[in-house]
Amino acid sequence: MDRSRRNFLKTTGCLTIGFSLTRLPFAAALPLQELPGSLRRYPNIDAWLEVLANGSVRVLTGRIELGQGIRTAMAQVAAEELELPMEKVTVTLAETAVTPNEGYTAGSTSVENGAMAVRYAAAAARQRLLELAGQQLQLQPEQLRLDNGKATTKSGGRALTFSQLLNGQKLTGEIKPPVKLKPKQDYRISGTPVHRSDVAQMVKGAPVYVHDLRLPGMVHARIVRPPAYDAVLQHYDEAAVKAKIPGLLKVVANGSFLGVIAAREYDAVLAQQLMAQHTQWSKGTPLAGGNALAAHLATLPVKSQKVREKGAALTTTTVRARYFKPYIMHAATGPSCAVALYDNEQKLQVWTHSQGVYPLREALQELLQLPAERIHVKGVPGSGCYGHNGADDVAAEAALLAMALRGKPVRLQWSRQDEHGWEPYGSAMLMDIAATLDDKGKITHWDYALRSDTHSSRPGGKAANLLPARYIAKPFYPDGGGYAGGAIRNSEPYYNIPNQHILAHAFKGPLRTSALRSLGAFANIFAIESFMDELAEKAQQDPFTFRLAHLDDERAIAVVQKLKTLLPPAPSTPGIGVGIAFARYKNSGAYCAVAAMVQVQPDYTIQAQKMWAVVDAGEVINPDGVKNQTEGGMVQACSWALREQVAFDAQHVTSTDWISYPILNFKQSPAVEVVLIPRPDEAPLGAGEAVQGPAGAAVANAVYRACGKRVRDLPILPAKLKG
Repeated sequence: MDRSRRNFLKTTGCLTIGFSLTRLPFAAALPLQELPGSLRRYPNIDAWLEVLANGSVRVLTGRIELGQGIRTAMAQVAAEELELPMEKVTVTLAETAVTPNEGYTAGSTSVENGAMAVRYAAAAARQRLLELAGQQLQLQPEQLRLDNGKATTKSGGRALTFSQLLNGQKLTGEIKPPVKLKPKQDYRISGTPVHRSDVAQMVKGAPVYVHDLRLPGMVHARIVRPPAYDAVLQHYDEAAVKAKIPGLLKVVANGSFLGVIAAREYDAVLAQQLMAQHTQWSKGTPLAGGNALAAHLATLPVKSQKVREKGAALTTTTVRARYFKPYIMHAATGPSCAVALYDNEQKLQVWTHSQGVYPLREALQELLQLPAERIHVKGVPGSGCYGHNGADDVAAEAALLAMALRGKPVRLQWSRQDEHGWEPYGSAMLMDIAATLDDKGKITHWDYALRSDTHSSRPGGKAANLLPARYIAKPFYPDGGGYAGGAIRNSEPYYNIPNQHILAHAFKGPLRTSALRSLGAFANIFAIESFMDELAEKAQQDPFTFRLAHLDDERAIAVVQKLKTLLPPAPSTPGIGVGIAFARYKNSGAYCAVAAMVQVQPDYTIQAQKMWAVVDAGEVINPDGVKNQTEGGMVQACSWALREQVAFDAQHVTSTDWISYPILNFKQSPAVEVVLIPRPDEAPLGAGEAVQGPAGAAVANAVYRACGKRVRDLPILPAKLKG
């Protein structure tokens, strides 16, 4: 075994020793100076970090690395407050009984909540170390400072190492406000671009992901899928498979949940394929809407809620339009994977790229009927995914298989067909908008109605939200609910409009849905910002002027104005157009303005040439990280706008590979440019999802300006531009 693999096992293949995670009740009274995020429930220093005798620090975060660079940002804020170089700070990702329970790594909250909790904990640790040093040196803490793993006098004449300060004890203490943070003008690390140390390992193909995990005695598994969501297993021929696959160790049949386990992964794949030929299933309930989804969704029964009622009702309509977004996949380039071990002491260990290890443990507790203290879940990075893909499902399936083969680590790797065909998708949505303009071109009335399925069916402690739960002998069925708030995200325009009426209609659609990057914000902003361009044209104003006339937030105005300065002169070449869009994510997060330049060829092929984004995310910990997320978000949203849609027939999803579910490739992807507006004295705002909506809308507006054809139903395919 080479050194890189040994190091990987040290950090992902072994369980970390846990520390006290005493927490306060959710309803505990908050101090006047409110502590950030989960720090209010876990107010002890040692819940968030360990100060080590060798002069280094280990940060404990309940967040998981999704590719957003949160490990680096966490290290930056801790290194800053404790006056350490980055190489002396390590970060332990989400792990039950080891790190705080921060719920899900979702909603662009990792920095504004998670990293800020680490900042306060590190500041409190600094103060406690200085107090300990002061006691030993008989000096006041104000006469001392930290420097590279030591506490020294400010003159530098005397120093104590962390080992001398700790004297064999761990650093403890409650974090109480007011916490003295390092002045921002003295920052050396936080707010500066820091390269992610894990990128080099990824490029080299080093073992980084849960997919790379190998444990002694590990075996491999695959799941035999039903032909439809609710098909029931009627018969399978185990003997026929065993006769041809000598390496088959076990067939696990639990109701309609059917899995195979083999010593070699190749044998597991062969057994899965062969078993699929020797099973019989019921047909299942036909899926409706595959051929005319938008029309079908408009006919479904709904539960309605009023999102906003402000001012008078609309009586005269100037412009009216309907927009549509299809089901979209997470489409992670690496299919989901998990490893599970049910040991001889009847304890279950799970290695997973789930975005919420504690909620997953609670769901597994119900699914497996095991006490929570006998389930240990460790977060390990997986293929990049913003949202709820198959990570939790594959972990639950691996756990079920491991419990059927005690003492053996079971590695379950989904195939591309598993991932595309069985992950929970981003919901399809319909958006109807009507508005009135006055004689000065200002919007006086705005009516908006959206239709959507749920935007989160994450496990959240419920076994029913795990895919295998509906197939076992004693099944759990989802209640059809979910996070309704996700659908209305950014359904309220951020513009100054005196009369607004906004409704949300929730339906239960044909496909399984859950959280996808930005939730409902992508579709809502696509509709709103496309409509703003249509209104601007009706008012005979350019898109910049029209938007600025309806904004009164100075930070919003600043990103729009800055975007205008980045753009080249209006293209004179026929078939090339530039579109813009703006939004503030959640109407409380980062501000983002986007422009896209596209070319529509004579054969109606669409090429996105370049995209620009201006982002105001308040205080930024790692500018490179925010730029990277924004660049990736622009390309992803461009792909959603121009290429992506889930296809399905009466039986099941049919887009189960990259041919039937195309995404932008490298040649088709636009050049990207991101500018950050520095706001170091403002609170940090989540930026990981801020660009999705404006980017998609900017592409749609650019297509219209390139060819004069307004496409309101995504994706914008060449066939829709003809005629």
